[in-house]
Amino acid sequence: MKQQHPITPPLQLLEQWIGEIWHEGTPVRVAQSDLHLAICAAQWGADQELDACLGEVSFLNSQYLADRVRAARRPEPSRLKEQSLKHLDVMERDGYYLPEILQDLRRAVEMAPDE
Repeated sequence: MKQQHPITPPLQLLEQWIGEIWHEGTPVRVAQSDLHLAICAAQWGADQELDACLGEVSFLNSQYLADRVRAARRPEPSRLKEQSLKHLDVMERDGYYLPEILQDLRRAVEMAPDE
């Protein structure tokens, strides 16, 4: 399962970017592939920037500081149930999902006890 990343562009911004590139500014619906690519690019860039910032303060020789900053900026994923409920909220609100969302939801359902 891919960890939920705190850096994700808003859907409206993705729609604007896709519209500017492919549709000369007309409103569009963002395809799953466009959404996935934009999220991965934003996350990669954010991770590179975090690593560069931590490199700039490496002269402090403080692994504690580096670990604390990384933990604050890249928190551990929440428990599966909480994450699945957040995924459902996104799907309800925005009407889109990524394969990672379906994987999390499937795992949560499979772990639920039979009634």
